Amino acid sequence: MEINQWVNSAWFWVGIVLVAVIIRDVFVQKSHTITHNFPIVGHIRYWLEQIGPELRQYIVANNREELPFNRQERSWIYASSKNENNLQGFGTDQDFNSPGYIFIKNAMMGYNPPADHPSKKNPGVLPATKVIGQYHNRKRPFRPYSVVNISGMSYGSLSAKAVEALNKGAQLAGCYHNTGEGSLSPYHQFGADVVLNIGTAYFGVRELDGTFSMDKLKQKVEENPQLRAIELKLSQGAKPGKGGMLPASKINQEIAEIRHIPMDKDAMSPAFHSAFSTVPEMVDFIESMANETGLPVGIKSAIGKLEQWEELAAYMKKYDKGPDFITIDGGEGGTGAAPHAFADHVSMPFTFAFAKVYQIFQRHNLTDKIFFIASGKLGFPEKALMAFAMGADSIHIAREAMMSIGCIQAQKCHTNHCPTGIATSNKWLQSGIDVTLKSERYYRYHYTLVKEIAEITHACGYEHPCQMTMDDIELSMGDNNRTMSLSKALGYLKTEPNYQSLEELVKCPHLGGQNARKRLSL
Repeated sequence: MEINQWVNSAWFWVGIVLVAVIIRDVFVQKSHTITHNFPIVGHIRYWLEQIGPELRQYIVANNREELPFNRQERSWIYASSKNENNLQGFGTDQDFNSPGYIFIKNAMMGYNPPADHPSKKNPGVLPATKVIGQYHNRKRPFRPYSVVNISGMSYGSLSAKAVEALNKGAQLAGCYHNTGEGSLSPYHQFGADVVLNIGTAYFGVRELDGTFSMDKLKQKVEENPQLRAIELKLSQGAKPGKGGMLPASKINQEIAEIRHIPMDKDAMSPAFHSAFSTVPEMVDFIESMANETGLPVGIKSAIGKLEQWEELAAYMKKYDKGPDFITIDGGEGGTGAAPHAFADHVSMPFTFAFAKVYQIFQRHNLTDKIFFIASGKLGFPEKALMAFAMGADSIHIAREAMMSIGCIQAQKCHTNHCPTGIATSNKWLQSGIDVTLKSERYYRYHYTLVKEIAEITHACGYEHPCQMTMDDIELSMGDNNRTMSLSKALGYLKTEPNYQSLEELVKCPHLGGQNARKRLSL
């Protein structure tokens, strides 16, 4: 009887399992020395290592020290997206003396919008001040409805439900949705303006051999009027000069058909374009796409060496042609997967990258002819305003948008095991995403971000963030009570914008966000 009780007890079976583990690790497996020498403790060690990011995220790290995004930043996004209290009580917990800390200089008397001001109807209305493609007389110029837009994140890298939620949220917000280099999918077609990203693999607009097809591009543009611009991706901040790779494990039949690739192989994006190899060839390629489609065409790039940027600016000045917009991606940008050395050490961070490139085009008197897009952890009011003060016309957000629909920074994007279903093709993991709910949450985050950008702008005495100057921003030098203006730190002043009023912007015939405009009666 006692033996039967012992056999039926939980501890008996726990002991059996432990003995089996010990036998396996000591006598069978040869790949892990730690578990061979210490069978039980070794497994505990590997388990703790596996959940280490979660432990550090919620137990070890304080509110301000975690990377890529600290707990305070994530909490603000989550609260904003859920329309919860995102305020702060009892004062700031920031260290004002930390190097690079941003101070925004408010005015004694801020800007008070009149009663009939567009922002009174909707504080989330904030169009861009420039019209993309207007200078080069493109057939279909485009003024973004919002100065904040969704950066390139492909279907395949993100799940179908995640892309759909972001597109529906973008439709509510009036912003545009960049496809990422995975091309236009059915999940990008729920009413938002869309920017088609074309990378080195030419997914969706390629021949069977992987070369670019102008006919397929023209067909795609003709069949999809929501396409408002084309972004030619040269590189991105997280892996410049590396190309990209979508693992075969994340490729289903639908992704294969959208991208024009096989299912049983990793989808590789080459490091370089096959359609061009020099600056003049790239400009000709841009012009041919713009002429054939009627859309504005721009480039996206991480920044390192500046010689070819100098060449591009000189060529544009001489021949009066070239990209309609330039997206500058900081080295701190994210990606689904990248080698550590590339992510950590290759390309400049956003602040220096943008400043270097902007000054090149400023010296050639081209800054008023190019639409500048800033990218790289800018989805927070203070960082966005610094970008506008530096000369950006709009900002792109990516990981911040992902967090607004539920991303918890698990950093498993490259494994196909994203626990929130956002960065995976796993149907079970995706099943927890309520698209209607998540689209509303993106909209709420976007609305809050734009609203706070506008409110701080008004506190500084301006109507639109494009009016922010580099002398309106001070940076801490790391010493007590010692700061330096952004203009002095970076060595330039941005070109003064040709700005009249927000009222003129919302009346523009080229203004995007048609569905949002109808909903808001603007």
